[in-house]
Amino acid sequence: MAAIPGPKSQALGERHQRVIPRGLSTATPVYVDRAEGARVWDVDGNEYIDFAGGIGVQNLGHRPEAVVEAIQAQLNRFVHTSINVLPYDLYVEAAERLVSITPGDEPKKAFFINSGAEAVENAVKIARTYTGRSSIVAFSHGFHGRTLLTMTLTGKARPYRAGFGPMAPEVYHIPYPYAYRDPLGHRPDFGRMAAERLYHLFETEVPAEQVAAVIVEPVAGEGGFLVPPPDFLPRLREITQEHDILLIADEIQSGFGRTGKLFAVEHAQVVPDLMTLAKSLAAGMPLAAVVGRSDIMDAAPVGGLGGTYGGNPLALAAALAVMDAFERHPELLVRAQVIGAVVREAFERFARDYEIVGNVRGLGAMCALELVEDRASRRGSQRIGTLVAQYAYQHGLILMRAGMDSNVIRTLMPLVISDEELARGLAVLKDALAYADRER
Repeated sequence: MAAIPGPKSQALGERHQRVIPRGLSTATPVYVDRAEGARVWDVDGNEYIDFAGGIGVQNLGHRPEAVVEAIQAQLNRFVHTSINVLPYDLYVEAAERLVSITPGDEPKKAFFINSGAEAVENAVKIARTYTGRSSIVAFSHGFHGRTLLTMTLTGKARPYRAGFGPMAPEVYHIPYPYAYRDPLGHRPDFGRMAAERLYHLFETEVPAEQVAAVIVEPVAGEGGFLVPPPDFLPRLREITQEHDILLIADEIQSGFGRTGKLFAVEHAQVVPDLMTLAKSLAAGMPLAAVVGRSDIMDAAPVGGLGGTYGGNPLALAAALAVMDAFERHPELLVRAQVIGAVVREAFERFARDYEIVGNVRGLGAMCALELVEDRASRRGSQRIGTLVAQYAYQHGLILMRAGMDSNVIRTLMPLVISDEELARGLAVLKDALAYADRER
């Protein structure tokens, strides 16, 4: 293995700094040359196990054969006409497939755009026009994007909101259930209590009759892979229905098998009014979607939804191949559960062995390790998170962090990772934790 970062990566890094704004951050200083399955190789020839998966985009792995073939076949037909000018069969077929696999028995419709942030923006537009109300409730520790509206919905100030104000109006936040750090987190009814904080919001800040929608991640991603108690989402659904408020489930990171079910809301047996999807929907191609009840989706006027590149044919071809893969290989969901069990077992060992591991949590293969200065204080440590991540990539493992202090190691490895690759990655992570524990 060459030095990491190697000379070619270092040279690219210098060029990067000259022409790309510093606001575009990168988790590692190595530049990728090629990728396959759960492995990537950098421009200097170093090989890595990938526990980041393009921030949850590569649930089927890098370059899945069926997806590559579908994109190549579509290239031979046409690349772009814009759905707003000349519609095409792929858009219709992908919408048909998507409404058939998302939760809920009522008639549904789907709409495609380019990114997760666009999906959230459009879900809010649809909710507002359907309800005739303007206010939106989101959660602290939530992440919904970097546009004006979506950074306003996001419940993490730095780096997503700081310095970019003023924020969009009529957005309100309540705390996401975070048992490790909430003084009420030990209570058996914590999930219900967290959902019922909505009532306090209605009394103190915004009347319920002004609220169009509540948007929630079934597992809070960027906020630290926070898994809510089982009673949280069902109670949230009850309260929103009680007040004729729409429930928007942001499944952008948790969807398409990551949690051991196709969509994370299925664990709670909750049917949202609208869902936002992206990331692993198209295995790396830029595609996002809003899916919801037909009467809600039809509320937007003709011409009110759209976008030049939305529902690009190449991305839709990839999405159809992804949906085919999950239909033909239900064992992928079982694999997510197996990966999660192996990772959780390893994380529990790490928690026993290293003082810097404060909390372990997860749902399926969406697992997290929260790093702290010490267990007694529970102070989150960005410095320790950085030490772990740096050691990892320097020894062949790509990691992603999350949390308020970037102190949470989150697992987004492809679901096609082999047992041997998974074991190798966890071994490097163990060594990284041992190193950081010594250096703290």
